Amino acid sequence: MSVLAEKLDWGVGRKTILRDVSITVAPGETLGLVGPNGSGKSSLLRLLAGLKRPHAGRVTINGQNIAHVPRKALSREVAFVQQSASTETSVSVLDVVRLGRTPHRSALSGWSAEDEAAVAHALTRVDMLGHKAQSWQTLSGGERQRVHIARALAQSPRVMFLDEPTNHLDIHHQIEILRMVRNLDLTSIIALHDLNLAAMFCDRIVVMQAGSVFAAGTPKVVLTEKLLREVFRVSADVTCVNAGAGPHIRFAP
Repeated sequence: MSVLAEKLDWGVGRKTILRDVSITVAPGETLGLVGPNGSGKSSLLRLLAGLKRPHAGRVTINGQNIAHVPRKALSREVAFVQQSASTETSVSVLDVVRLGRTPHRSALSGWSAEDEAAVAHALTRVDMLGHKAQSWQTLSGGERQRVHIARALAQSPRVMFLDEPTNHLDIHHQIEILRMVRNLDLTSIIALHDLNLAAMFCDRIVVMQAGSVFAAGTPKVVLTEKLLREVFRVSADVTCVNAGAGPHIRFAP
């Protein structure tokens, strides 16, 4: 399912956060959003997912303007995974993932076999089915992020937006989570801080700076030493180990 943003403007009060942003995401593509803090990555994700409305421009998913799609109907096509979530309530993994079925159910409908199958399938895809009875509070950070993703998958979406899904995780879980997302066979848009992880797991990268798109393309084309100096204000060596791999960035001390 394709995602298209055309000339998006958005801000808070008199402060402009995003200005004239246009991007295209092909069906099945994994797109990475990178940029310095405050560059507009998270705000853009929320506009693309329909959680915020642009002041100008439009977002279309599979050719349909999402401004004209009811929220519940959009939630059956699009899922959003935030940076982190916590709760003091004693709930199980199964309880959390079942929340993902909300867009498919009415207030009076009972829990169906289709709902149960969708939840089980979501837990299986993130390798957490064996933990379904486990308490949320006992999970590790990596396991909690898997459950977040399972809840999103229980919506049966065709597009997934993820805002810093590897934030505060150790490197093992970062790689594990991004590899899993890459293998989900969905259209995925991911905001990331780690440029080497973006190069490893994203088909294309959009570089944000001061609320606008600075560059877009494959990791090899976009992540150059010149761009790193201009946008991130760092010196680095960028090398490619082999023709089929993304670039590797070694930052200067």
